[in-house]
Amino acid sequence: MSETTPRPSSGAASSGGPAADRAVVVTGMGATTPLGGDVPSTWEAALAGRSGARPLPMPFVEELGLPVTFGGTLAVPATDVLPRHESKRLDPSAQYALVAGREAWQQAGAPDVDGERLGVVVGTGIGGVTTLINAHDTLRERGPRRVLPLTVPMLMPNGAAGALSIEFGARAGAHSPASACATGAEAIAYGAEMIRTGRADVVIAGGTEAAILALPIAAFASMHALSLRNDTPETASRPYDVTRDGFVLAEGAGVLVLESAAHAAARGAAVLGSVVGAGITSDAHHIAAPDPEGLGATRAIRLALQQAGAQPGDVVHVNAHATSTPVGDVAEVVALRAALGSDLDRVSVSATKSMTGHLLGGAGALESIFCLKALAEGLAPPTINVTELDPQVDLDVVLDEPRKIVTGPDAVALNNSFGFGGHNAALALTGPTSGGAA
Repeated sequence: MSETTPRPSSGAASSGGPAADRAVVVTGMGATTPLGGDVPSTWEAALAGRSGARPLPMPFVEELGLPVTFGGTLAVPATDVLPRHESKRLDPSAQYALVAGREAWQQAGAPDVDGERLGVVVGTGIGGVTTLINAHDTLRERGPRRVLPLTVPMLMPNGAAGALSIEFGARAGAHSPASACATGAEAIAYGAEMIRTGRADVVIAGGTEAAILALPIAAFASMHALSLRNDTPETASRPYDVTRDGFVLAEGAGVLVLESAAHAAARGAAVLGSVVGAGITSDAHHIAAPDPEGLGATRAIRLALQQAGAQPGDVVHVNAHATSTPVGDVAEVVALRAALGSDLDRVSVSATKSMTGHLLGGAGALESIFCLKALAEGLAPPTINVTELDPQVDLDVVLDEPRKIVTGPDAVALNNSFGFGGHNAALALTGPTSGGAA
């Protein structure tokens, strides 16, 4: 069993100044999701309690007789945003990352940063599966000469990170973690570590996923992971409800611009929040099922708070992983109770996958954005579709309507992300400073 947490810098490793100035702030956010084509529209839909689940229009659903006929497709197709000469050279997962990355970069004010001080950490749970499947079909049906020459660069999991690195001239390192549904949060943790250890002054970090295809749907359904509520897709994702029967497969991307506090201050950037702590652990329990005692998840939360210099009583909000699976939701509750104790009783808990569905590798990044928006506006987004709360869920769940939360310099929001393979990632975030507005 292993556990790691980003290490604080031990000295003046870069132009960013001494270790005390290596605090990690957020200066830009971008997203494309089933709720909206950018952060403002996505956040507005989340506060309104709207579902992004909808019937799938793809012909393969009927042709193959898939057991699940709905999912969380993008509200705004990436091909409506990107010019054709760009989109045709990128797998959808990289397209989504580019859309979100450009939004985040513009909100950050397009920082003037030396490329050798700019990094990228953008991961994916599955990678360029659209390209892989299409290329395989082309090979079988039309022969090897018709396989696109860019097939490998498009299907490789690091394609999104590479595309963003090229787009913004990032030469401090372009990394692509693949830790299933913990990927987006783990990418942010790694990006923060790059800044704390002096490798970079600015890092573009997040996660992306584009896996609403016949094979992933069939595979997830075969393992009984997906909801089967084909008649009412908008009610299918129902974390914590006694009738929950699986998650809703969704797609999209979330990207943050992370920056050392010193670098942001030097250019007068508005600070939207801070990444004050991160904890990463592994269960070593089962390739798909969580540890029922939540031991690894508990340690991840404690490590995040430890690095933040925070106590359980400082936590005012949790955006829970809460995918709407019978076992996973309860395991997280056990971990939260173990990590926060009685302080959990006054923490507002939101399960936003009830609206977005599960973005897999993109989920942790999007939900970090939700945490930062909640702290900035003093509003926790709702959890929808809960008609009867599972008695095992002893949490103060924000149901149906947004709820006011306490904000301030010491107020911490936790974002939990857990993935197949036993990956656990927890992020501790604080709200905006220096007049910044998220």
